[in-house]
Amino acid sequence: MHTYPNVSETKSLIQELVSIPSPSGNTESVIQYVENHIKSLGVDTKRNRKGGLIATIVGANDQEHRMLTAHVDTLGAIVKEVKDNGRLRIDLIGGFRYNAIEGEYCEIETAKGDIYTGTILMHQTSVHVYKDAGKAERNQENMEIRIDAKVDNAAEVHELGIEVGDFVSFDPRVQLTDNGFIKSRHLDDKASVAILLQLIRRIKDEAIALPYTTHFLISNNEEIGYGGNSNITPETVEYLAVDMGAIGDGQTTDEYTVSICAKDSSGPYHYGLRKHLVALAKNNAIGYKVDIYPYYGSDASAAIRAGNDIIHGLIGPGIDSSHAYERTHESSLKHTEELLYHYVQSQITNY
Repeated sequence: MHTYPNVSETKSLIQELVSIPSPSGNTESVIQYVENHIKSLGVDTKRNRKGGLIATIVGANDQEHRMLTAHVDTLGAIVKEVKDNGRLRIDLIGGFRYNAIEGEYCEIETAKGDIYTGTILMHQTSVHVYKDAGKAERNQENMEIRIDAKVDNAAEVHELGIEVGDFVSFDPRVQLTDNGFIKSRHLDDKASVAILLQLIRRIKDEAIALPYTTHFLISNNEEIGYGGNSNITPETVEYLAVDMGAIGDGQTTDEYTVSICAKDSSGPYHYGLRKHLVALAKNNAIGYKVDIYPYYGSDASAAIRAGNDIIHGLIGPGIDSSHAYERTHESSLKHTEELLYHYVQSQITNY
């Protein structure tokens, strides 16, 4: 029997998840990993046509449902052009800036499944050659992948099997520190996926009888806007996205508590559900912050835009430096796990 929250186990899950490349559009490997994990817990799963994964635990009330979602797809890139110099021009997948990946190690996966490593660099990197090395704009025109292969022209790159449309994933560079931090790319949103996996395990281990049938959607297209907007049962009353809390100037979110979102760029989340989540946190001594994320959208907001008649909310661990080299602390993971644990056992009220 596990003890909960088990942040050491959660961090190990995160480390495994971020180490599986899964840019939006190429997520089969990580979905298979999550599917195997959930099935090992004795929970039924199914795939949707978009490639996402849905696990369901039947509750006492099968007429009213809940859905919790986290997304396993990440930022990444795709080969846009094989350049005459034997390097690759890329197009970005997801919302981030080129400067966030300058100098990053990467992998290129060909259509045949061959993997080549490389480094994302400015064309004008060498200060011994380029006068404007520091001033040149970090953009699609100037940045390229240097492939770790003996290639000097486009023909030699094509001989490797690398073509336009091949997916590029970034090295997560995951590290766990002795004082509880975890830093890595793609904590958005693989930290939350690990938290949901731990929640499912806890429900099974403790033989918790959920008050409502509860679906867990592991979506795979969130970073491009439509991961969790479908496969929502007509019985679903509440839809809670578990995604990162954004940290920066003017934000209340930190790396040590669970962030409860009041509003993002899509507008306010359901006020009644937000108050319910805050009350659960207060009543169970869970550290939390209520916050607004100004340039952000979630699977819950995508579900609302798709026309679903649901009560929607958003919570998650606080993640520093989002869409770059991210970091959080095990205490934020713990508080998020605890809030979800109490939430799935709570009653749906007349908000």
